[in-house]
Amino acid sequence: MTSARPRPGADALAVLARVRANRPAPAARERCEMCGEEIGEQHPHVVDLVGRGLLCACRPCALLFTAEAAEQRYRAVPDRYLAVPGLALSAGQWDELEIPVGLAFFFTNSVEHRTVAFYPGPAGATESELPLGAWDRMVAADPVLARMAPDVEALIVRMPDRNGAGTAAHVVPIDRCYELAGALRLAWRGFDGGSEARALLDAFFADLADRSTRAAEGAAP
Repeated sequence: MTSARPRPGADALAVLARVRANRPAPAARERCEMCGEEIGEQHPHVVDLVGRGLLCACRPCALLFTAEAAEQRYRAVPDRYLAVPGLALSAGQWDELEIPVGLAFFFTNSVEHRTVAFYPGPAGATESELPLGAWDRMVAADPVLARMAPDVEALIVRMPDRNGAGTAAHVVPIDRCYELAGALRLAWRGFDGGSEARALLDAFFADLADRSTRAAEGAAP
């Protein structure tokens, strides 16, 4: 009995089917967490004031939450970058804040009616309890800090190391602070972060310097 001969191209079709089956599924495009529309890699964020989460948003949805005085659960993160060269903290003043590393960001939590501090490390962003009156003294040293938008803008401060030239301080969109904390968590090595973390910090603050206006030029939100 004669065996059935394979159809021409059958082997090629079988190989193609195996290739398709093993091909990784295309990565899902990011979507707005407010309306579900597809969004690009660069997109606005919205802060959930109650859950303290960052939501990815399309521009139309983000624009719905830009009114600062409105009583809303969500607030859009602005895109203001402001250098604060007048904030010169001594090592003693920094020690008074009880932050164990030379980097932290501060923002006002409007739900809890207080200013909080976070510092990065191998576990991500860690909250630090500010001593009573510490933030008020920082605002007194540079009143531009009193004009930061609650919840969505933060003061990020990097203290100099032994070879540093001075304090670097900027008012920035708060999503950049969490972005930095996430990147440092992956790069952190040892007690002080290591050379990779320091290089990452150098690049991050160089980018802030390029984006920022000086406080005297851009004090209004």
